[in-house]
Amino acid sequence: MAATQLKPCLVLLLTFSLLAFASAISRNRIKSLNQIREVNRKGPYIGLITVIATEEDAFFASGSFKPDPKFPFIDLSGRRFRFGVVRGRKVVYVRCGEGMWQFLTVLTKNQTNAVAATQQMVDLFDIKGIIHFGIAGNTNNSMSIGDVTIPNQIAHTGLWEWLNTNGTLDSADVAQLEIGDYNVPKGNGTNLLGHIGYMEEEYYSVAGEPNVAESLLWANISLQWLQLASNLEGMKLEQCVNSSLCLTERPKLVVGLRASTSNIFLDNAAYRDFLFQKFGVSSADMESAGVAM
Repeated sequence: MAATQLKPCLVLLLTFSLLAFASAISRNRIKSLNQIREVNRKGPYIGLITVIATEEDAFFASGSFKPDPKFPFIDLSGRRFRFGVVRGRKVVYVRCGEGMWQFLTVLTKNQTNAVAATQQMVDLFDIKGIIHFGIAGNTNNSMSIGDVTIPNQIAHTGLWEWLNTNGTLDSADVAQLEIGDYNVPKGNGTNLLGHIGYMEEEYYSVAGEPNVAESLLWANISLQWLQLASNLEGMKLEQCVNSSLCLTERPKLVVGLRASTSNIFLDNAAYRDFLFQKFGVSSADMESAGVAM
């Protein structure tokens, strides 16, 4: 009898808990929407996006970011969007997290990291442009540690079709990686890992026809922003962090090179050289194409 009475109580308690949780979400949503309206009255803003905590720490340690005294931040979908000024320019800053894609669970759809943070920023706030900055890997031997590159084009080089050795690649693939070419010692070039074809993105744009995708390999950076960036070329960059930690040569800033993005942390010299030879890219990271697209 006691067990029979307990079941309805548990169901009733669970129902009330869910209603209270839903009510709390609604209140938080209304509060966030009101805050968004308030900060947008002060816009437009320049959007700033970094990826990892060390990049964020360095940005804040520079002292260039001055938080807004009334609305220093708004928390949305687990991310903290911070408002303030950098050298007199109004900015909204967020740390997006590593990678273009963040896998959640088998029951949910893939959620983007860089893409989601960028789209959320553009959709909710009065943004006139976005600057994404942080650490990237070098694929160009003419570049050195500490150099700064501002690319004019970015490719997503992580969209593959991976086939067996006898598989036929799609004619639309933009590049091909034969894994057997990297056998050691070199033999007949056959490797059970087969070969990889590099595919283009299916890109949907507000400037295009609705529900019709455009095949896209290179995402172009806005010409106006590149022209502004070109004014930075030749600027003197610091060679030393302190008196005991210095680069072997003064770093340089280069505008107009190509970059690549994939959900792969790249620390492999052979693959780095492949990317440079096939795509002509000078840097590799895990987020830039997601922000640009």
